[in-house]
Amino acid sequence: MENREMGDYMIAPNRPFKFPQPPTFGSVEEERLHRKQRLAAAFRLFAKFGFDEGVAGHITARDPEKIDHFWVNPFGMDFSQIRVSDLILVNDRGEVVEGEHPVNAAAFAIHSSVHSARPDVVAAAHAHSMYGKAWSALGRTLDPITQDACAFYDDHGVFDDYTGVVFDPAEGQRIAAALGTGKAAILRNHGLLTVGKSVDEAAWWFITMERSCQAQLLAEAAGEPHLISPENAKLTSQQVGSNLAGWFQFQPLWDRITREQPELFE
Repeated sequence: MENREMGDYMIAPNRPFKFPQPPTFGSVEEERLHRKQRLAAAFRLFAKFGFDEGVAGHITARDPEKIDHFWVNPFGMDFSQIRVSDLILVNDRGEVVEGEHPVNAAAFAIHSSVHSARPDVVAAAHAHSMYGKAWSALGRTLDPITQDACAFYDDHGVFDDYTGVVFDPAEGQRIAAALGTGKAAILRNHGLLTVGKSVDEAAWWFITMERSCQAQLLAEAAGEPHLISPENAKLTSQQVGSNLAGWFQFQPLWDRITREQPELFE
C-alpha cells in the first residue's frame, strides 16, 4: 500500500489548493508570542475537555531564544482562566524569570528533564485526565486497535514506576528516559505525557491519546479487540502520526477556542 503525505488526502480536481504548513517567523519576538498564544489556547482546550484535576497538570513551550527556559502555566491557576499574560518563564534552575506567579515544582522536575533530553522538542503536555490515568494503572502501552491509536504505534513508552509526586529532577530524568525518542509516555499510576515540535502538536497528541485510552478501555470492557496488523499499523502511523499531521489536526481546535474565548489573547 502506498504511503501518502497529508496533502494527498485533499480532493480538489478543479482548484490548486496548497496544503497548510506550520508558520515561519520574522523575529524571535514573533515566534515567542506565537508559542505563548498557542499555549494559552491549549490550556483552554484542556479545560474544555475536562483534563484538569485541581492544580495538577502542565503544558510547556520552550522559549525560542533562551532555549534552556520554558513557558508554563502558573501554579494553582485554573486552565480555563489562563491568558497569554499569565504564562510564566522558568529557567533551567526552576526560577521564575518572567511573570508574577510561582511554578509547580512537579512541572519543573518533569519538563526541565524532557526539554533537556530532547532538543527537538518545543512543547510537552502532561495532565491527570480521566482515561489516561485509568489506562496508566495497567502499566501497558496502547494497542493498535483503531486508526487514531496507530499514531502511537512503536512511538510511545511506559514509565513503569510510581514513587509519589515528582519533585526530584532525577525522577524527571527517568521519565525522560522512558519517553526516549517517542512522542508520548504513559506514566504508570499517574497519567500521560506527550511532546511535539510545536505546542499544537504536543497538545493534539495528548488529546488523541486520551481518547485512544478511552477507546481501548471501552473495547476491552466489551470483549477482546481485534488488533490492526503490524504492517498496517506501521503504515497508518506514517499517515496519521507525523509531526505535520499532529500540527494540522490541532488547527480546527485552535479556530474553535479562539473564536469562543478571544480573551485568552490578553
